[in-house]
This record gives sequence, C-alpha cells and structure tokens, in this order.
Amino acid sequence: MRTVSIATLCLFLVSGTQAAHPQKRDHDSLAKQALGKPAIIRAGVGATVGQIANRPHEWGRGPAGFARRFGSAMGTHVVRSSVQFGVATVRHEDLKYYPSGKQGFGPRMKHALLSTVVARKTTDGRPTMATGRVSGAVAGGFVCRLWQPARLRTVSSGLATSGIALGADAGANAVREFWPEIRHPRRRR
Repeated sequence: MRTVSIATLCLFLVSGTQAAHPQKRDHDSLAKQALGKPAIIRAGVGATVGQIANRPHEWGRGPAGFARRFGSAMGTHVVRSSVQFGVATVRHEDLKYYPSGKQGFGPRMKHALLSTVVARKTTDGRPTMATGRVSGAVAGGFVCRLWQPARLRTVSSGLATSGIALGADAGANAVREFWPEIRHPRRRR
C-alpha cells in the first residue's frame, strides 16, 4: 500500500510542476527527466543495491521490500528532478554538462567536478552557482525521509542522501568528460 501512495505522490508532483510551466518543451523535458527510461533504470539499480544490502532492513528482502525500495527511489528522483527543474528555470540555469575542451587529466577532472556545482546562465552563458542542482539534491534527500523508516528520519540522513546525490552527479560528469577516451582508448582528443 505504501508503494502505491509513493507512486501517486510521484505523479502528483510531476503533474503539478508541469502545470506551473506553460511551455510544452519544458513539460516534455521534465516528464522525460523524471519518469523516462534512464530514471527507471537508475531507480531499478538503486532498488537492487538496496535489496542486496537489505537497506533499510525494516522493508525486508521479499518482493514487497523491493517494491518499496523502487518506489522510494522513483519518488526521490521525481522530487529532485521537479525542484531542480523549477529552480533552474527560474534562475535561468543550463544544467547540461559541457565537456571542457582542455588538455590533461587534472584540468579536465577539475572541470568535471566543478560542473557539479557550477552551471551556465541561459541568458548570457556566464558561469553561475548551480542552485537548481544543489537544491534538487537537498530537497530529494530530505523529502524522501518522509516515507523512510522512523530511524532514518533525521537531518543527518537527509544530508547524507543529498551528498551522495551530488557525488553521483560529479561521478557522472567525470564519465561524460572522459567517455570518448573510455569508449575508444586508441583515439586521443
């Protein structure tokens, strides 16, 4: 029953956020980001890891436990995406990752990691704090505590989840930066 309520919350949040943004292109990108194949795959991977580690153990290891973990991961992702999209839209932030174009491992890695908390303005292309990404990670980290077991409804758990989300973004940026060399190791930039 709890999984159904999380799914209902996810749909409510996405539909409510879309109504606030009249541009159709923005609706499609939010819906795709929040409920598209990559989001479902990430939620499935997260639920599988949680199932193997039995975290949180209160949910058990059976199909019901997996369903709760998957629903929790999807709910967290929908909250995070909705807040991230809303804040980035209001602040005119382009949260897309742009490869550095620099030479050498150090400068490229620095660019990838900084791109986690720095975005471009859509108005003039200048760098700005990625408040959409940061606020989305914090919102997802804290809101997901609402449906977690009581022992996990703490500020420290919310901060830990937020930090893990930003760390995952940093790791994804590093992969995006070095993907051409990873995919084709003989080719050089």
